[in-house]
Amino acid sequence: MAGITTHVLDNETGNPGAGMKIDFSVMEDGEFRHVKTVHTNAEGRTDGMILQPEETKIGEYELLFHVDEYYRAKGVDLPDPPFIEKVPVRFSVFDTEQHYHVPMLCTPWTCTTYRGS
Repeated sequence: MAGITTHVLDNETGNPGAGMKIDFSVMEDGEFRHVKTVHTNAEGRTDGMILQPEETKIGEYELLFHVDEYYRAKGVDLPDPPFIEKVPVRFSVFDTEQHYHVPMLCTPWTCTTYRGS
């Protein structure tokens, strides 16, 4: 199945990152254009695909994870300014027949991503 998906894992607790805000953008004319904002559900996943297979084109994309807002909403005492704020993950789709799963693993002090399956 082609398309773009994501999920969030809260590595501080080992639980799904429920309620994280994620902005999705696409590169057009040399700039990222915001397409939509989604939030993760109780399983740390979005309710639907970020981008459906039939809408996916070769190009550059960005997922902007609002890590600071997520931890503030959980009541975590963050420094001002926080060490990790909003984390942009920029990636390219090079084959529209492939699926692109781009997860975020985070704490208030670290973040990582990878190309999942």
